[in-house]
Amino acid sequence: MTAPAADRARYDRATAHLDAPLAIVDLDAFDANAADLVRRAAGKPVRVASKSVRCRALLERVLARDGFQGIMSFTLAESLWLARSGFDDILLAYPSADRTGFAELAADPKLAGAVTVMVDDPAQLDLIDAARGGGREVVRVCLELDTSLKVLGGRVRVGARRSPLHSPAQLAELARSVARRPGFRLVGIMAYEGHIAGVGDTVAGRPLRSRAIRLMQAAARRELAGRRAAVVRAVRAVVPDLEFVNGGGTGSVQHTAAEDAVTEIAAGSGLYVPRLFDNYTSFTGRPAALFAQPVVRRPGVGAVTVLGGGYPASGVAGPDRLPVPYLPEGLRYDPQEGPGEVQTPLLGSPADDLLIGDRVWFRHAKAGELCERFAALHLVRGDEVTATVPTYRGEGHTFL
Repeated sequence: MTAPAADRARYDRATAHLDAPLAIVDLDAFDANAADLVRRAAGKPVRVASKSVRCRALLERVLARDGFQGIMSFTLAESLWLARSGFDDILLAYPSADRTGFAELAADPKLAGAVTVMVDDPAQLDLIDAARGGGREVVRVCLELDTSLKVLGGRVRVGARRSPLHSPAQLAELARSVARRPGFRLVGIMAYEGHIAGVGDTVAGRPLRSRAIRLMQAAARRELAGRRAAVVRAVRAVVPDLEFVNGGGTGSVQHTAAEDAVTEIAAGSGLYVPRLFDNYTSFTGRPAALFAQPVVRRPGVGAVTVLGGGYPASGVAGPDRLPVPYLPEGLRYDPQEGPGEVQTPLLGSPADDLLIGDRVWFRHAKAGELCERFAALHLVRGDEVTATVPTYRGEGHTFL
């Protein structure tokens, strides 16, 4: 029996008492992936990106391991909820316009001590001050550096459109604004190099494109390492007691950790290893998060239909944003239908061995977005479910 076939047999046995659709996390794979992130971080703490996990029980599990420290959250409401749940080191990775949330943050010393908010514009500080509503707690602030690679005099840009702060002088100027302003304390810098950490460098069947990506990423790493170090020096000249400089992502952990200016690494997708993280030469993870859809029709030879399954990921629409049929191996989408909202036809010779009620196991394109579709994750070790834990959705929260 091949390893994938053995995994399929394990997952089927473990969940035989459950009705599909359902989602699982293979704890052996999850723990192995966590250990690999720590190894690649080479002694620097890994801050867990909660958007890639979206399950409190699994956040607690990974943060209990040596080498992990703190959460990188994705909305202010989520940050406050996590702080009230007992997490005490939460970096909000995106600016917010949640006035109600800022009022709660500024009025509660526990929340204000646990949550750090992201800013890249003085107008965001104005919004926070206007939202305080009498709250006098000092708000912890992190500045975000734009990591994009700009070439040809800035006419060509490679990287996400995030912060407008690109140069050391721009970061230092905003640092001075924060330092002068009552009610705020600058504690950190964040720089997420998505064009390095979030873009696979080996594209199946496209060797020239893969080489071009690797050359781009090598150039981007060199440019960013120098600029990030200069930014940290410039900001520390204004605020010498910065607590952290955050960088990286699952795809760039070991490269970012090698920079002296960086004090901690962000990662999250590497715990679940969704399909978009198959295409990296720098590391290999184990698929840990899967979902199963039941076979409900057998429309013909070499074809079955499963219930639901149309769970596309965010980003530029394309085939790489779709879940992939994983087990049994050899199934593919009908190109005329693809994964559907309420049913998904699948083609291939393995379909002839599937009966009504059997499961087909899928991998999502991205990590935490799977949890927006399921209220619970069944935690599998070996061939049994050891626990069932709620996702954010299962706890009644859909933060975005």
